[in-house]
Amino acid sequence: MKIIHLCLSCFYIDNYRYQENELVREHVADGHEVLVVASTESYVDNLTLGYVAADEYMGSDGAKVIRLPYVGPVPFFLKKKLRMHPGVANILKDFSPDVIMFHGLCGWELLTVAQYKRANPHVRLYVDSHEDANNSAVGKLSQVLHRYYYRPIIRRALPWIDKVLCISLETIEFCKRQYAIPMQDMEFFPLGGYIADDVTYQSHRTEGRAALNLQEDQTVFLQSGKFDSKKKLIESLTAFTATHSEKLRFLIVGRVHESIEQQVAQFSSADPRIQYLGWKTADELYRLLCAVDVYVQPGSQSATMQMSICARCPVVIADVPSHEPFVKGNGWKVSNQEQLSNAFASIEKDPSVLSGMSQRSLEIAYDLLEYRRMAKRLLV
Repeated sequence: MKIIHLCLSCFYIDNYRYQENELVREHVADGHEVLVVASTESYVDNLTLGYVAADEYMGSDGAKVIRLPYVGPVPFFLKKKLRMHPGVANILKDFSPDVIMFHGLCGWELLTVAQYKRANPHVRLYVDSHEDANNSAVGKLSQVLHRYYYRPIIRRALPWIDKVLCISLETIEFCKRQYAIPMQDMEFFPLGGYIADDVTYQSHRTEGRAALNLQEDQTVFLQSGKFDSKKKLIESLTAFTATHSEKLRFLIVGRVHESIEQQVAQFSSADPRIQYLGWKTADELYRLLCAVDVYVQPGSQSATMQMSICARCPVVIADVPSHEPFVKGNGWKVSNQEQLSNAFASIEKDPSVLSGMSQRSLEIAYDLLEYRRMAKRLLV
């Protein structure tokens, strides 16, 4: 089949393991002809979101990538919000896809693909949504854009969309309220991950623990991300340092914002069980998650949570609606410091409970998060 992934309302970043990358990679692996059409938004120097030059090249996920510039008679800060791009209709016509996956509801080119679907009703058109009340229509300009620009576009395109695929339960609610999308037109389609087979998993685990000089009887926690106060790393470290067992370890992976850098350093110097590993690539992080025993995320949401479940980790994560499908006998949902501390204390008291929770995470991963299965969903 011919499949086109349009990443014009979101970023597309080579050499990463975001949803867009994984779905493209799976479609290529299955032998389909795949094209990615993306905006110029990407990581610059592999560090921060920025903008690269328009280009055509073979992407790291195995598909040709066409990066299109933003256009329009307005300043750039508005162009990147309006999300108009040249030549999309011609690209669709020339490629003649069987399936269109439009990543991100909010952008002008949704009208272009809807028009193409209207003229070619046999084509399957899916649109995914990552929007929710935490990340969209928050500021004044954003509220205006969502109400008077994105919403009318979505409403006009909706009759030609086969399904709006929402990454979370909060996204479903937001789309229903903000854009008046009927429930029957939406489907839960979470961010997923790669699930290693038993041999590969055990290899990652053995090699990772050996590299970190971790003993088999040690229980290892890991928290990752770009750490600011919203990630609640300080709260995690406070709860961890209230434990006393020398068989517990806490690994920090990512970048620490200067606003909490000094506090993190104080925790690390005061407790030798805490180790800061710095930034890791997605593949390195996945192997680390296979090596540790518990993934911790009591603050703002991150796709690493899904990755950790695919790596068979029990979890200690924030008690928010979007996490509801992912914590069912495989960890703890926490909403305050007391609950977070109690989770650490429970694990310290009886780490043997983690074995069954690990197996449960694996089951949840196969049920909800396997990108191979999710990629096939887009073909029907």
